[in-house]
Amino acid sequence: MNTKQKILSLTQLKEVVTDLKKLGKKIVTTNGAFDMLHIGHKRVLEESKLLGDILIVGINSDTSVKRYKSDLRPIIPEIERAELVAALACVDYITIFNESDPINFLELVKPAIHTKGGDYNPEKLLETPVIQKNGGKIVIIPGKVQSTTDIIDRILKIYGSKNSQKK
Repeated sequence: MNTKQKILSLTQLKEVVTDLKKLGKKIVTTNGAFDMLHIGHKRVLEESKLLGDILIVGINSDTSVKRYKSDLRPIIPEIERAELVAALACVDYITIFNESDPINFLELVKPAIHTKGGDYNPEKLLETPVIQKNGGKIVIIPGKVQSTTDIIDRILKIYGSKNSQKK
């Protein structure tokens, strides 16, 4: 399957999930902005895939990222972020959602497992009630998670002053 075929609308995803569940596949989900794909993203996605048969990633739309992060974000447009994540072998499907949180995405998929990186606490996640209500469980992937915000800050620190001096 090529990268773009992995990116589905919520309607298309619902059909695929129905078929996968009929086949007895264990579905794992995760979600996030995935702005400026980095090693932390790769590690969480690979570890998530090991927990089931199918990994479905919910990606916040540009509008959604602006609402919960900043008007300056995302750096990378949603379709490009989706294509980059879809290019990873461990990712089976992707959907882009417009809401500020992934609740509708998770209600649609009803995964067996939903994962987040090591910087999250399952008791504080918005996702936990909907996952548990539908019989799934939350798994926190251990390890220090690098953040896109930290990368942006580092780039500005290193190149911001040099760039202004070269002009």
